[in-house]
Amino acid sequence: MSWSFGYWCPVSNVAGIGSGAKDGILIKGGEVIDSFSKVDTFVFDKTGTLTLGKPSVAAIKSYTEDLSDSLKVVASVERESDHPLGQAILDYAKMSSYLPVTQTNVVKGQGIKAILDDKKVLVGNKSLMNANNIKLTKKIKDDTHQLQISGHSLVMVAIDGQLSLLIGIKDQIRPGVKETLSHLKEMGIKELIMLTGDNQETAESTAEELGITKVYGNLMPENKADYIRKLQNEGHQTAFVGDGVNDSPSLTLSDIGIAMGGGTEVAIETSDVVLMKSNFEKLAEAYRLTKKTLRNMQENILIALTTILLLVKSKILCKISMSFIP
Repeated sequence: MSWSFGYWCPVSNVAGIGSGAKDGILIKGGEVIDSFSKVDTFVFDKTGTLTLGKPSVAAIKSYTEDLSDSLKVVASVERESDHPLGQAILDYAKMSSYLPVTQTNVVKGQGIKAILDDKKVLVGNKSLMNANNIKLTKKIKDDTHQLQISGHSLVMVAIDGQLSLLIGIKDQIRPGVKETLSHLKEMGIKELIMLTGDNQETAESTAEELGITKVYGNLMPENKADYIRKLQNEGHQTAFVGDGVNDSPSLTLSDIGIAMGGGTEVAIETSDVVLMKSNFEKLAEAYRLTKKTLRNMQENILIALTTILLLVKSKILCKISMSFIP
């Protein structure tokens, strides 16, 4: 069994867990307090964690004569998906009727391939377009670059082998994120890292706004988990903060998994700490609480040991003094 202060001072553990619960921070056990207090590196998912997870369409570039027809096609396909970006497109399109989709195939980490109304449709990222030999003209590449550097997540739509739409989607940063990350740095956190499936340029735009030290985009869930392993092999004590099903491998693998309370059940179940109301500002408070609780444990143990030593010393002195009595 691994040693921890909490094993020897359960009262401090209970007090710390209770204090966190009152403040909307669910800490799942005393060992979590001990491990969390030693974290030196925080790793964050982007969508739904650093952002609100409610993206909306902010820009559309059309490369066909009939924008409305292309929108109807992509909206019909996105009805088959539960992805947040797809929901943003549906909210934007607001179609009264949709085309029948006869076949769909979700390509992990890339998007959707579909057939509807005798059209072959691709809806996804650049990797999906490249994998299906969709030609991107200089104009499209320039538009893509401009949207990415301004922080848009991109959805590309190709119909019958031709790119028809480039959709720029933005998500709002959660309130208090920048301030919370700053507080974590002040408390001694060495690294703040963002891992995301978004393209690198969009990810860097968000990271720069928030003051995050490292950012890696275009990642699959398994890539995120591999990066957590890399940090641990380098000797870092890691905390991963996420909210979705795709985050569960990293939440489980990291030394401390932290889930947003409004996230998926899988993320909440596999985490060690839950921010109950998805209040990001509670993250710094949770870290501060574990530090304070550990310090209290150390003080209590020191007091107990000092008391024992004094009692032993007194007993020894008493025996010595008694030995001189005839």
